[in-house]
Amino acid sequence: MVRRPLGNHHDGPDTLLVTSDATQTEPVTYETENDRNERNDRNDRNDRRDLNNSDELNDLNGLISGARVVLWDFDGPICRLFAGHSAERVATDLVEWLEGRGLHGLLTEPERESLDPHAVLRAVDRRHPGSDLVAELEARLTQEEMLAASSAWPTAYADPLIRTWTAVGSRQAIATNNSPHVVRKYLADRGLLGCFAPHIYGRTQQLSRLKPDPHCINRALNAMGAAPASALMIGDTPSDLHAARAAGVPFLGYARNEEKEKILQAAGATVILSSLEPVLDRIRAAPQA
Repeated sequence: MVRRPLGNHHDGPDTLLVTSDATQTEPVTYETENDRNERNDRNDRNDRRDLNNSDELNDLNGLISGARVVLWDFDGPICRLFAGHSAERVATDLVEWLEGRGLHGLLTEPERESLDPHAVLRAVDRRHPGSDLVAELEARLTQEEMLAASSAWPTAYADPLIRTWTAVGSRQAIATNNSPHVVRKYLADRGLLGCFAPHIYGRTQQLSRLKPDPHCINRALNAMGAAPASALMIGDTPSDLHAARAAGVPFLGYARNEEKEKILQAAGATVILSSLEPVLDRIRAAPQA
């Protein structure tokens, strides 16, 4: 059974940048109409939720209390990587680059129109695995992700949650389909790299091992000497969920809007948050050993 996702009553968490002081925020002045609509939708959803449901709270508390290792997806739970650098434009540019090399027929029409740069990369790799063409396409995607990192929007409450969870003794790792170079750049710019390094497991040349394959999660668990049951994966897509399940790792979903929430629910996620604030509240409130 899919349980109703948890939420919180607060104003516009995705329109705030969280500073290193976990109690302070500074307003973002470039909120778009789409962001406002998402914020209003999220608040409407939160207003309809009964956060005193003991089963839901117990599920969340159980996930948190059992987590000795926390594995984060990057784009979504930690930041909106393409907030200021359109992923759709990147995908279109990759398709046009292929067409400019006379490779129009390499992609199907749905693949050309997917507007997902990872989908374009995967499609080419399926047809020419390990080729120079794939390597060059991946390098171009990494360059675009590096540009995007400079204008990425931090997910509200992610920064203080990462710092607080680290401070109380949980170990943090990144398990992502994005380039590890991009992740390191973003984390360094936010002063968060020390909370994760060296445990950043991102895209490699083995593109068939991207999530939903559990490869990056297993790499993290093996490197950290952690049992799957002692870990928690935080992600925002079905591929995150499926990879966590394949690795035997409990999963906490993050959905910044109703569409993403419905997609996670349909995939089978049972605990979904529209904000990371309740996790931060529980980590702060937990008795320390």
